Order: sequence, then structure tokens, then C-alpha cells
Amino acid sequence: MKSKKIYIIRHGQTDFNLNGIVQGSGIDSSLNETGKAQAALFYSKYKNYPFQKAYISVLKRTQESISQFVKDGINLEKTAALNEISWGEFDGKIDTKDKNSIYWEILNRWKSGDLKAKVEGAENPEEVKSRLLPFVSQLLASEHEEVLICMHGRAMRVLLSMLTGKSLLEMDSFLHNNLCLYVLEQKGEEVTIILENDISHLENIL
Repeated sequence: MKSKKIYIIRHGQTDFNLNGIVQGSGIDSSLNETGKAQAALFYSKYKNYPFQKAYISVLKRTQESISQFVKDGINLEKTAALNEISWGEFDGKIDTKDKNSIYWEILNRWKSGDLKAKVEGAENPEEVKSRLLPFVSQLLASEHEEVLICMHGRAMRVLLSMLTGKSLLEMDSFLHNNLCLYVLEQKGEEVTIILENDISHLENIL
């Protein structure tokens, strides 16, 4: 039985990440200098991997995170299915608990099982899962054996839950840093994680 390797990275650092500002799908930010350095280090380590396909969201920070792979001519597909969760009216606001208590209340409600909770104009994890379903079906059915995906933190947690068959109630168990890497292996209908939240390629700037 042939196996498929799925490499999932979170985009590199932006100034929104650096300054603790909510950055959902309504924020189309670019990488800062640290993020660009992270992207360069990831490329340096993985440039010779035989990626047959790359998927990114439609937000700039994902394409910028694999820009050198794009210049090399990687088979690239952009899809809004991989966009970050929308935070609606909270996109672009400080996420500290004293300045944005409702944001943290929503996160706590998700952890307690209320996955439908959201603020005005935003998405909840169940809605992100629904938009990811067609992508997951396409991904698992494709004949590509080495696939690279660049996406966003919360959406990544939802995707990892879906691929590994976990409940969304467990999504926060998937830790992530900017430009971290998860590697998954698909054999038949089973998908397992073989590397998680790896940042060893970033050791020069940690």
C-alpha cells in the first residue's frame, strides 16, 4: 500500500503575531522580517523534498511563507478553505485578557464544549470544519505522495483534528508556533502524526 506524506506548516511571523493582535481571515497581513527569516530557514531545509503539490490559503502570509518554493515552480493551489478562522469584529484588536475579555470568553466556551460560540460576523470551529470538508476529501483522495500545506493556527488545529479523527474539543492539544511543521502519514484511511510542532529548522533564530 502506497503512503502519502502531508507536511503542514503555519505561516511565518507577522507584526500582528508579534504584538498580540487578533489576526483572523479579515486581516491580510504580510510577514515581518522575522517571518521572512523563518520562511528562508524552512526553505533551506526542505527545498530538496519531492513535494508534488502545495496548497495555501488566499491570504498573503501563507504564499510569502513558501515564496521560494513558488519561485522554484512548485505545483501550487490557493484555496479559501485554508483561510484562518474569521474573528469578525475582533479582527485587528489586542488579544490580552484585560483589553479583549470577550475574545477570551469565546475561546473558553470552545474548550468547555460550546463549539458554536462566536462573536458578530465571525466563524466558529464547526463552520471552519464545514468549509474544510471538501478540501480534506480532495487531499486524501489525491495521488500526490508528498504534499505541502501552508495555513493558519486555528484553522490548522481544526484540520489536524479532522485528519486524525479527533473531536474538535481536543483541537487545542495541537500546539503551534510560527513556521512550525507537522508531518502526517496517510496509509489507506488511517492518518497518523509522525512529527508535531517541529521548529528544529528555526534553531538559528530561536
